[in-house]
Amino acid sequence: MSKATSYDQDFLLWTQQQAEYLKKGHWAELDVEHLVEELEALGRSEQKELGSYLQVLLMHLLKCHYQPERRTKSWDNTLSNCRDQIQDCLEDTPSLQRFLQDRVWIQKYYRRACRDAAKETQKSVENFPDECPFTIEQILDPSFLA
Repeated sequence: MSKATSYDQDFLLWTQQQAEYLKKGHWAELDVEHLVEELEALGRSEQKELGSYLQVLLMHLLKCHYQPERRTKSWDNTLSNCRDQIQDCLEDTPSLQRFLQDRVWIQKYYRRACRDAAKETQKSVENFPDECPFTIEQILDPSFLA
């Protein structure tokens, strides 16, 4: 890799070159500005992944709570899979745990879950509480609403 590839030209090749520069200690060759940008984006991506699983999990908890008569094995599988994925996120990135203790952060995903649950249940979003009715312990507990 004698000629540096532009970040905008070929992202994959750029990442490989940057990794090689780091391994070899070629500090002057590093594209620090873009490396910082990518590291920050990576952190946000991890947080969004956790939020996405939480949103789907909350939507299914709402559906199970407000339409238990329509519950299916598919809902149960989704509950289990989301909880597993959240656990995997927390094992891979323990610092994400702080977001699950942040009621404002949870509320953001709860509002989205209400919107989605309203569409799927054909109920008005006003049928669901304004604030998340579940504790984080309940949300993550495999026996909750089992």
